[in-house]
Amino acid sequence: MDKPYAHRTWQSADGLTLHYRDYAGPDGASEKPPILCMHGLTRNARDFATLADHLGKNWRVIVPEMRGRGRSDYAPDSATYTPVTYVQDVEALLADQNIDRFIAIGTSMGGLMTMIMAAGDAMQGRNRIAGAVLNDIGPVIDTGGLDKIRTYLGQGGSYATWMHAARALRDVHSAAHPDFDIERWLEMAKRTLVLGQSGRLVFDYDMAIAEPFKAADENAAPPDLWPAFDALGEVPLLLLRGELSNLLSAETAAAMQARKPQMEVVTVPRCGHAPVLDEPESVAAIDRLLEKIA
Repeated sequence: MDKPYAHRTWQSADGLTLHYRDYAGPDGASEKPPILCMHGLTRNARDFATLADHLGKNWRVIVPEMRGRGRSDYAPDSATYTPVTYVQDVEALLADQNIDRFIAIGTSMGGLMTMIMAAGDAMQGRNRIAGAVLNDIGPVIDTGGLDKIRTYLGQGGSYATWMHAARALRDVHSAAHPDFDIERWLEMAKRTLVLGQSGRLVFDYDMAIAEPFKAADENAAPPDLWPAFDALGEVPLLLLRGELSNLLSAETAAAMQARKPQMEVVTVPRCGHAPVLDEPESVAAIDRLLEKIA
């Protein structure tokens, strides 16, 4: 069976070859803005496989893999593993594809990238984002969630079988997905790990992405991201929040909705950071958002 997407590449400004999945969509999809799906810190294009299959029935869907993840080149300089650089890379992709209007779906780090792109557009007098989904991320990031990320980011590890990998993921992330059975953890393992050159299963990202994260001053004042969130303007917006999230608090979600009353907020039950976007609540909410844009 043919895959519903093509593997394509583009070039970063510093010479890396970066990979994206391109779901062309049906005839006529080119008349609508494409959907740009941006993954989280340690993830890759496979995170959006189920959602992109669904959305690709009606839309063009582009799923880039940031430098150091999946099929994209690893960066020789770990200092470039930052959201600002990832945004620059995605801007190069948009330019390569002559895309001047798009819908953004961003999980965690991908949501931060969405807000950074909106802020850049506001500074340049552009309005390219036709609608946006922020998946379990906002302008205020809870320190508890950051502390959790520090416990596993860049730790490496390898596993002899997919079952070993699935159980390891369950041990680390069970609080975020308490209702996952072993089959769901196996699905997560296959989205997160690949067969390495050693013949063992390894995480599908450059361990060096942890270096800028760990080098950041934990005591420094966090950047004020509210102006970046505000820059999303009055376009259709959706905020997905895991009920058990340790990264996006209910208070921050409420403050976001107060600033943007047109934004729908959907809480995904029995889920932490972050919803995997195949939950019925998530898919239905994303479909509602797209109906406002089509």
